[in-house]
Amino acid sequence: MNKERLIKILAEFSRILIGAIFVFSGAVKAIDPVGGALQIGDYLTAFGLNHFSWMENILSFNLASIEFTLGICMLLAVYRKLTTLCVLLFMCFFTPLTLYLAIFNPVSDCGCFGDAIILSNWETFFKNVPLLAASIITYIYHKHLTSCYTFKAYWFVGLYAYFFCMAFCYYNFSYLPITDFRPYKVGLNIPKLMEIPEDAPQDEIVFIYENEGVKKEFTLEELPTDDPSWTFVDQKIIKEGFMPVVNSFELYNKNHDNIADVILSHPQLTFLLIMPKIKKANDFHIDNINNIYDAAVEAKLPFYGITASSEEDIEEWSENTGADYPFLIADDVLLKTMIRSNPGLVVIKNGTILAKWHHNDIPGEDKLTEMFNKLDNTPINEEDLTAPEILAEKNEKERVSWLRIFTGFTLPLLSIWIYDFFRNRYIRKKRKLLTD
Repeated sequence: MNKERLIKILAEFSRILIGAIFVFSGAVKAIDPVGGALQIGDYLTAFGLNHFSWMENILSFNLASIEFTLGICMLLAVYRKLTTLCVLLFMCFFTPLTLYLAIFNPVSDCGCFGDAIILSNWETFFKNVPLLAASIITYIYHKHLTSCYTFKAYWFVGLYAYFFCMAFCYYNFSYLPITDFRPYKVGLNIPKLMEIPEDAPQDEIVFIYENEGVKKEFTLEELPTDDPSWTFVDQKIIKEGFMPVVNSFELYNKNHDNIADVILSHPQLTFLLIMPKIKKANDFHIDNINNIYDAAVEAKLPFYGITASSEEDIEEWSENTGADYPFLIADDVLLKTMIRSNPGLVVIKNGTILAKWHHNDIPGEDKLTEMFNKLDNTPINEEDLTAPEILAEKNEKERVSWLRIFTGFTLPLLSIWIYDFFRNRYIRKKRKLLTD
């Protein structure tokens, strides 16, 4: 194998590797732009840039769209020099950044693949190193990359990929994400997600004691309890044990009692209006929310507002919206994880999540009777307490949605490729006839 062919194979492999990862990374960020905004908010807080918090959604939309666009342009080898340069600059920025995150750990999750694949900061850094190497290769040997289009079609591919991803972000922002990567999926049972098996591995902890300025680590069995000269200093986990999918679910009433177990074991439909921050909650569809509350009261079903806000904010919301339902207090992170909407409505029964709605998608008054009957008669699996019919319906709807998205994205690109191919062939034939 000659050198030129080897270089081309290496460059093309690097192109496909970078393109596939960038498309995947951009797509999973676009699926959950609210989660991306929250992650960016964590970065801004960690680096003392809170005054840029108003840009969280803008940055989330654009980061997803830029990554997706660079990935498509890399896969199709359009604007080869510009694309490979942008990817190289991208990796030159993020590789040192992820090294800093791995060493100092200001944020625990880099968020490079959203909630689809959770990587530690060190795993992210080690992922970026070969990508940086691949980006250097593609930039140096960009002329060896085979383009799928002629230069005249490049502009369409780049702009189409960017605006398609922006529109996809907006859809997932305005409604719930098309695919839910978080633990609180419709059809699953929350208490089951919190279970720890009896034979599950426990945390391995060492205890640090000090004696005359000398520190020593002891396991639980080796503790120097009989020697008073040793003084306890600290303890640390050297190996984490089993971690349940949901490790904490606490809901506090006005008396500061945790009533989560009561709510999760309630045998009837229970409505949870989730509002992490009431001051940022959208009240545009408050009539639909109040209609559901009135119907729940009439059917003698519990309805709660759940927030991480202060009592003053709760009182202001109640005065402005006419809300009569009781409020519970929960952790801000828990509420943002449960549903990507503020407010968002969750319906559970015996701890099983039967439905979730973004505030833009809450059922109207004319559909409430049908909705109540359907949810109340949903069969629950006795073994794992899931709702198999709802899971099957959700999976089918998700499959159809992804098929439509894939078709909607690829058909215009394929149409342009066919037009570009025959146009280019016609031009070559015409030039050949002129030269002959």
